[in-house]
Amino acid sequence: MIFEKNVLSLEETQNLAFALARVLGPQDTITLEGDLGAGKTTFTQALAKGLGITRTVNSPTFTIMKQYEGRLPFNHLDVYRLEDSDEDLGWEEIFYGEAVTVVEWAHLIEDDLPDERLAIEIYRVDDHARKFVFKPIGERYERLCEELLK
Repeated sequence: MIFEKNVLSLEETQNLAFALARVLGPQDTITLEGDLGAGKTTFTQALAKGLGITRTVNSPTFTIMKQYEGRLPFNHLDVYRLEDSDEDLGWEEIFYGEAVTVVEWAHLIEDDLPDERLAIEIYRVDDHARKFVFKPIGERYERLCEELLK
Protein backbone atom coordinates (compact mmCIF):
# COMPACT_ATOMS: atom_id res chain seq x y z
CA MET A 1 0.00 0.00 0.00
CA ILE A 2 1.22 3.51 -0.79
CA PHE A 3 0.31 6.58 1.24
CA GLU A 4 0.58 10.17 0.02
CA LYS A 5 0.68 13.41 1.98
CA ASN A 6 0.83 16.90 0.53
CA VAL A 7 2.38 19.58 2.70
CA LEU A 8 2.13 23.25 1.88
CA SER A 9 4.77 24.77 4.15
CA LEU A 10 7.97 24.19 6.06
CA GLU A 11 5.91 24.08 9.25
CA GLU A 12 3.71 21.28 7.88
CA THR A 13 6.83 19.33 6.84
CA GLN A 14 8.24 19.71 10.34
CA ASN A 15 4.95 18.64 11.93
CA LEU A 16 4.88 15.52 9.75
CA ALA A 17 8.43 14.66 10.83
CA PHE A 18 7.59 15.32 14.51
CA ALA A 19 4.57 13.00 14.27
CA LEU A 20 6.71 10.27 12.71
CA ALA A 21 9.41 10.71 15.37
CA ARG A 22 6.85 10.04 18.13
CA VAL A 23 6.12 6.53 16.83
CA LEU A 24 9.65 5.42 15.94
CA GLY A 25 11.60 2.87 17.94
CA PRO A 26 14.98 1.15 17.99
CA GLN A 27 16.08 -0.39 14.68
CA ASP A 28 13.56 1.60 12.64
CA THR A 29 14.93 2.52 9.23
CA ILE A 30 13.64 5.35 7.06
CA THR A 31 14.91 5.76 3.51
CA LEU A 32 14.59 9.11 1.75
CA GLU A 33 14.65 9.72 -1.97
CA GLY A 34 14.16 12.99 -3.82
CA ASP A 35 15.95 15.38 -6.09
CA LEU A 36 18.44 17.88 -4.74
CA GLY A 37 16.49 20.51 -2.86
CA ALA A 38 13.41 18.31 -2.38
CA GLY A 39 13.71 18.55 1.39
CA LYS A 40 15.38 15.32 2.53
CA THR A 41 17.73 17.03 4.97
CA THR A 42 15.05 19.46 6.18
CA PHE A 43 12.75 16.52 6.94
CA THR A 44 15.61 14.68 8.66
CA GLN A 45 16.45 17.72 10.81
CA ALA A 46 12.85 17.93 12.01
CA LEU A 47 12.75 14.17 12.63
CA ALA A 48 15.91 14.46 14.74
CA LYS A 49 14.41 17.35 16.70
CA GLY A 50 11.33 15.20 17.28
CA LEU A 51 13.63 12.51 18.70
CA GLY A 52 14.96 15.03 21.22
CA ILE A 53 18.26 15.75 19.48
CA THR A 54 19.49 19.22 20.32
CA ARG A 55 22.67 19.26 18.22
CA THR A 56 22.63 20.76 14.75
CA VAL A 57 21.86 18.06 12.19
CA ASN A 58 23.26 18.60 8.73
CA SER A 59 23.86 16.42 5.71
CA PRO A 60 26.73 13.96 6.14
CA THR A 61 27.51 14.00 2.41
CA PHE A 62 31.28 13.94 2.88
CA THR A 63 31.39 11.77 6.00
CA ILE A 64 28.66 9.29 4.90
CA MET A 65 27.23 8.99 8.43
CA LYS A 66 26.69 11.14 11.51
CA GLN A 67 25.39 9.84 14.82
CA TYR A 68 23.40 11.72 17.44
CA GLU A 69 21.96 11.05 20.89
CA GLY A 70 18.38 11.87 21.79
CA ARG A 71 15.38 9.91 23.07
CA LEU A 72 16.87 7.19 20.87
CA PRO A 73 20.27 7.07 19.19
CA PHE A 74 19.99 8.43 15.65
CA ASN A 75 22.06 7.58 12.57
CA HIS A 76 21.88 9.93 9.58
CA LEU A 77 23.43 8.53 6.41
CA ASP A 78 23.90 10.22 3.06
CA VAL A 79 25.16 7.50 0.74
CA TYR A 80 25.28 9.64 -2.40
CA ARG A 81 29.06 9.19 -2.63
CA LEU A 82 28.82 5.39 -2.40
CA GLU A 83 27.48 4.97 -5.93
CA ASP A 84 29.32 2.09 -7.65
CA SER A 85 31.01 1.15 -4.37
CA ASP A 86 31.05 -2.32 -2.87
CA GLU A 87 32.27 -0.97 0.45
CA ASP A 88 30.73 -2.59 3.54
CA LEU A 89 30.46 0.06 6.23
CA GLY A 90 29.15 -2.31 8.90
CA TRP A 91 25.54 -2.26 7.79
CA GLU A 92 24.52 -4.89 10.36
CA GLU A 93 25.62 -2.68 13.27
CA ILE A 94 24.03 0.40 11.73
CA PHE A 95 20.63 -1.08 10.89
CA TYR A 96 20.22 -3.63 13.67
CA GLY A 97 21.55 -1.69 16.66
CA GLU A 98 19.47 0.46 18.98
CA ALA A 99 19.30 3.52 16.71
CA VAL A 100 16.72 4.97 14.38
CA THR A 101 18.42 5.28 10.99
CA VAL A 102 17.65 7.65 8.12
CA VAL A 103 19.32 6.97 4.77
CA GLU A 104 19.34 9.61 2.03
CA TRP A 105 19.85 8.31 -1.55
CA ALA A 106 19.09 4.81 -0.26
CA HIS A 107 18.64 3.29 -3.72
CA LEU A 108 22.45 3.28 -3.99
CA ILE A 109 22.73 0.64 -1.23
CA GLU A 110 19.46 -1.20 -1.94
CA ASP A 111 20.99 -4.66 -1.40
CA ASP A 112 22.29 -3.69 2.05
CA LEU A 113 19.05 -2.20 3.43
CA PRO A 114 16.93 -4.05 5.99
CA ASP A 115 14.13 -6.15 4.53
CA GLU A 116 11.60 -4.03 6.42
CA ARG A 117 11.72 -0.23 6.35
CA LEU A 118 9.78 2.90 5.57
CA ALA A 119 10.65 4.29 2.15
CA ILE A 120 9.73 7.95 1.66
CA GLU A 121 9.96 9.84 -1.61
CA ILE A 122 9.80 13.63 -1.50
CA TYR A 123 8.76 15.67 -4.51
CA ARG A 124 9.18 19.42 -4.74
CA VAL A 125 5.92 21.01 -5.89
CA ASP A 126 7.02 24.65 -5.49
CA ASP A 127 9.18 26.73 -3.15
CA HIS A 128 7.20 25.64 -0.08
CA ALA A 129 4.95 22.71 -1.03
CA ARG A 130 6.09 19.11 -1.12
CA LYS A 131 4.46 15.79 -1.91
CA PHE A 132 5.49 12.91 0.36
CA VAL A 133 4.98 9.36 -0.87
CA PHE A 134 5.24 6.75 1.88
CA LYS A 135 5.97 3.16 0.82
CA PRO A 136 5.97 0.93 3.89
CA ILE A 137 7.89 -2.30 3.50
CA GLY A 138 6.76 -4.73 6.19
CA GLU A 139 3.76 -5.00 8.52
CA ARG A 140 5.14 -2.71 11.22
CA TYR A 141 5.58 0.12 8.74
CA GLU A 142 2.15 -0.48 7.17
CA ARG A 143 0.56 -0.02 10.62
CA LEU A 144 2.77 2.98 11.34
CA CYS A 145 1.65 4.69 8.10
CA GLU A 146 -2.00 3.89 8.72
CA GLU A 147 -1.73 5.48 12.17
CA LEU A 148 0.35 8.45 11.03
CA LEU A 149 -1.53 9.31 7.85
CA LYS A 150 -5.15 8.48 8.72
